Amino acid sequence: MPETSGRDASTSRAPFFTLIAGFIKKNTVMLIALFVAAVTAFIVPPDKEYLKYFDLRTLTCLFCVLAVVGALRNIRFFYILARRIVRVFRTAKLCTLALVYITFIGSMLIANDMALLTFLPLGYFVLSATHKEKHMAFTFVMQNIAANLGGMLTPFGNPQNLYLYSKFAIPTGEFMGIMLPPFLVAVGLITVCCLFVKNEPMEVPDEPVKLPPVRTGIYLAAFALSILIVFRGIPYWIGLIVIPVLLLIMDRRALIGVDYPLLLTFVFFFIFSGNMSRIPAVSRLFSGLLEKNTLLVSALSCQVISNVPSAILLSQFTQNYADLLVGVNIGGTGTLIASLASLITFREYCYHNPKKKLYYFGVFSAFNFAFLAIMLAFMLLIKRI
Repeated sequence: MPETSGRDASTSRAPFFTLIAGFIKKNTVMLIALFVAAVTAFIVPPDKEYLKYFDLRTLTCLFCVLAVVGALRNIRFFYILARRIVRVFRTAKLCTLALVYITFIGSMLIANDMALLTFLPLGYFVLSATHKEKHMAFTFVMQNIAANLGGMLTPFGNPQNLYLYSKFAIPTGEFMGIMLPPFLVAVGLITVCCLFVKNEPMEVPDEPVKLPPVRTGIYLAAFALSILIVFRGIPYWIGLIVIPVLLLIMDRRALIGVDYPLLLTFVFFFIFSGNMSRIPAVSRLFSGLLEKNTLLVSALSCQVISNVPSAILLSQFTQNYADLLVGVNIGGTGTLIASLASLITFREYCYHNPKKKLYYFGVFSAFNFAFLAIMLAFMLLIKRI
């Protein structure tokens, strides 16, 4: 009898530990951010200065965009839009280009991580339905690169853009002017890579799906409101009131499904970077490095601590926001942890192909480091001209 009870207790503990392990695996970056914030809090004890660490505009903009995009995803708006575009094409080469460009354009409108969450499943559906799974690793890698580099052109395309755009109050025209050269290089490189896919015939099965017109119109209006907040057209607190109330009435799932760990990651890194900036030795070190080459230091920093925390941390030690902005965007390519969005792609690919993790990692590393090297070389060259 005691043995049975022991087995029952062990069995009941198993799901609990599985949930904990799953939570840690899914929110690794957030937990690391929490840890480093807690460590620095011992060095710089909490005081009233902590209140100055947080950029409420950035957090509000990110929340509003994520919430509304979630509502649009729930009515399958982006899925239907992308599907209609893909059905125009009939070959593996053109379908790959379509999937990558949809992700590329989507990242400019709905942020890189949301673009991947929206369009990676579409990529899997198209390739599996047409029995072209052999192209999946390449397509996923190019979608990942497209999401990271496509989002660089707009202030809300990447989370680090939203933060730097808000922190330094960069004029919109200047922001896009800074990012246009690397953006055009990214377009060219992505296009050239996709042209090497074989021109095999492909067909996507028909699936009648309709959008609810009222909800679609309201959500698009809410999305427009979010964009106005990002571009400082209206006060950010208006969105913080209107959008949660709207979604509480129309789609609570979207409100619940917001990527709150991402928001908390920002909060923890605000604490970490704020504390680091108050440590004299750290301040002197980063200020000296960034003074020598802000572009290179910021891009390399992303390879170790990812682009979002790099932007938050390094922004405390330099006013050269142009090079910092380019660096943390280009730096999203390279290692698997250079961008949070890359972890989304890796997780999605491994879910469908658990036995091909090393193969994907090899393809990912080859293309990402090539993009990083070429784009860094190009930007360093034009800076000298």
